[in-house]
Amino acid sequence: MYHLVDRPIALLGNSGRFLLWAMRGWTHAAERRTCPPQALRRGFASMDALAALPHFHVAMALLNAGGIERLALAPVGCPRIGEDEAILIGLWHDVASDRGSRARSTLALIVEPRSVAPIAAAMTEASAELTAAGLELAHLSLQTTRHQDNRSS
Repeated sequence: MYHLVDRPIALLGNSGRFLLWAMRGWTHAAERRTCPPQALRRGFASMDALAALPHFHVAMALLNAGGIERLALAPVGCPRIGEDEAILIGLWHDVASDRGSRARSTLALIVEPRSVAPIAAAMTEASAELTAAGLELAHLSLQTTRHQDNRSS
């Protein structure tokens, strides 16, 4: 997951970019005290993934409420992947790749113990629905295997 930190989001595949957009959009809506599912509805609908939205919302709400520390997600338009975003992308990847114990171990480091199982369950349901809609969460990686630092000096 840390290989994603500070990398351009353009290097993510479509599924990774959608997931990052959804996580950032959820956080932005919650910070503005607007309904995150309503804010994300059109995007999920465009991906034929509306069935995933309730589960995604629950997972994000529990991550937000049960976190040991507040997760820091960048604004929607930020061109780079942040550290907390990389951790969450790794979690979604592990859940979609049937690595539930690994995902729960990571969750145990970032959320209160009582939140681990409900978050893992919500992520599992959301992941299944997103996969059914054609998103490839089990393949969330950079589109290139060579490291290229595109930052300008």
